Amino acid sequence: MGGYGSGRQGGKSKAEHCRKLDINKMLREGCLKPGYGGGWQWLENGEKVANIGFHTEENRIILNYRHRSYGSDWVDVEQPVPIMWTPCRYGGQRPYFRCPGVVNGIHCGRRAIKLYSGGKYFLCRHCYSLAYNSQSETRSDRLLRRANKRRMSLGGEPGVCSWINKPKGMWQRTRDRHKAEIFNAEEQATAEFVRRFSGRLSREDMEMYFG
Repeated sequence: MGGYGSGRQGGKSKAEHCRKLDINKMLREGCLKPGYGGGWQWLENGEKVANIGFHTEENRIILNYRHRSYGSDWVDVEQPVPIMWTPCRYGGQRPYFRCPGVVNGIHCGRRAIKLYSGGKYFLCRHCYSLAYNSQSETRSDRLLRRANKRRMSLGGEPGVCSWINKPKGMWQRTRDRHKAEIFNAEEQATAEFVRRFSGRLSREDMEMYFG
């Protein structure tokens, strides 16, 4: 399927590069109630860059928007998307999109929290073979991302030189446990980096980076 977010340059297209519909966000906004009609928009730096219209019926949502593949004219698209509800363990129900994609003549039907604009239609990431940025990360990248995520969850800044905060009300032993996990991840990331690139670094580089 052509269109926005499609292609194979540099491997699989990334889910983060596609506009998406998140059913949990739509639920919080009250958009899944039968009879609801409105629009959904995407912002970049506070500015609207795209929008679609839709209305909701019993157990489905109908999207209305315009689409243009590369080099083609704009076309109007009306896309029904089924919605299924599954019971939660402690009561209530959780909604999912039922992907309406058809790839190589096979209907998808996967339940999905997010649908992506990888082409003419909003489909699940499997239909568009979308990967996440994290799937192309090295082990060192993943370890550092984990450490930075933990630093920021404590109210701090990312980066190995940043101070590790202790949020108000947190036990000191809890902060120490988080600190140990952060240092452990960063040490593993450094070791992985050295393992992969030590053959390309001079002795001076090794001393500069790692002492």
